[in-house]
Amino acid sequence: MYHSIIERIARNAFEDLSDRNLEPLLNRCASELTHTFAGEHALGGTRRSRAAFRAWLERLFRLFPELRFRIRDVLVAGPPWNTRLAIVWRDQGVAVDGVDYENEGIHRLRLEWGRLVELHATLDTQHLAHTLDRMAAAGIDEAAADPIENS
Repeated sequence: MYHSIIERIARNAFEDLSDRNLEPLLNRCASELTHTFAGEHALGGTRRSRAAFRAWLERLFRLFPELRFRIRDVLVAGPPWNTRLAIVWRDQGVAVDGVDYENEGIHRLRLEWGRLVELHATLDTQHLAHTLDRMAAAGIDEAAADPIENS
């Protein structure tokens, strides 16, 4: 039963993100969490606070104002004090420069008593970096910005 509830919460979180509703996800985060997004680009790097994670999500949605997630699979394991999830997803949308964008990947998460403490995203970073480079060449400075670190 617990794993089913966690799966539903995870699916709802991606629906909220697709609707640009950040608060439900941020409210489920521990104040100190580790968010790692693969790649060396404006969205890459590691953040270790809820505030930095919020800043990263806000940047994501400035760079990709239309982005919808479709969950392909959710795997949940472990007890409430050390729950692990793997979420396989595909996203589609439009980048801020008006060009269609798609990618797919997996998020690995760890929860402690329902609070998100670790999130590691793996996706086609070469495709994302190419998209960010294209946006930077079009004059979108944030696409070439340094990664967001703790704030």
